[in-house]
Amino acid sequence: MRLSLALQHQSSALVANYRHLEHRAATATGAAIKADAYGLGVKDVAKLLLDAGCRDFFVSTWWEAAELDFLPPGTLAVLHGFGPDDGVHPGVRPVLVTPQQVARWKASAFAAEPCDVMVDTGMNRLGLGTKDLGCLEGLSVHTLHSHLACADDDDALNRMQLERFLAVRQVVRAGRYSLANSAGIYLGSEFAFDLVRPGLALYGGIPRAEARGEIRQVTTPTARILQMRDVPAGESVGYNATFVAPRDMRVAVINIGYADGYRRAFSSIGSARANDQRLPVIGRVSMDLVTLDATEAPYLREGDWLELDFNLEQASAQTGISQYELLTGLGRRFKRSWI
Repeated sequence: MRLSLALQHQSSALVANYRHLEHRAATATGAAIKADAYGLGVKDVAKLLLDAGCRDFFVSTWWEAAELDFLPPGTLAVLHGFGPDDGVHPGVRPVLVTPQQVARWKASAFAAEPCDVMVDTGMNRLGLGTKDLGCLEGLSVHTLHSHLACADDDDALNRMQLERFLAVRQVVRAGRYSLANSAGIYLGSEFAFDLVRPGLALYGGIPRAEARGEIRQVTTPTARILQMRDVPAGESVGYNATFVAPRDMRVAVINIGYADGYRRAFSSIGSARANDQRLPVIGRVSMDLVTLDATEAPYLREGDWLELDFNLEQASAQTGISQYELLTGLGRRFKRSWI
């Protein structure tokens, strides 16, 4: 079988999500395309969003930046900053996150070039502390960033971080200021500043309840049936015999498993679709195979394609796995295609 596993990405849904977030934020809207654009394929995503008008892209590492030399100069920034072994790519800005990185940038041949800076306002992850802001003197700061820790919840820390960022803005001169991620966009216009940096919501994730019905699903895993088989009542299916057929059943075995990012947590919980007919997962998800109850779809045959139910918010609620992990865990064996 030449191809038995595919990811179908909807370019129209990706662009529609970008347009929606841009409209809601009412300010410049960038795109986090780190981790291979959350598993969708960074080159295709970057080109689609560039065509849609996006002019601010963010990756984590310089290695990721090297793949994106087709982006216009000044549109890409590296979130992990400027380490001792990093080589700078022309037209790409580091997001400096420590006093040591600031000093390194100042001592480099690029010292006169614009850079971005991350300031920590309460997440206690990457970023300069407020006591370190004096080290920025003499830098050309293109965009000053901070990052919200709890924007997906109605947490008091959101307001605290906003107030801290407003205070930092009074101290640090920069061309632009940026605080909001996908969830932060839904906290209101006061969080938007000059630039927002959505990631999850671009790719179909629901960062907050307000996004339901507005964000469209972008990617759907599909798999081919390897075998159809009859399982008599009382027989078990799969590893550890966790499922026993309550009646005579028709079972479809499909070519996907946890090695592809379809996690074991979907065992006896997940489902696939054939012509809108739901086919429940039965038994354990294994490394390369999933078994489905296809009793109500007698027309299915070996070689037929099935879509896995992969609504990110619902799948996360079912499995306890974050939407981010579900997306970025999609493996290399998929053929990724845009429709």
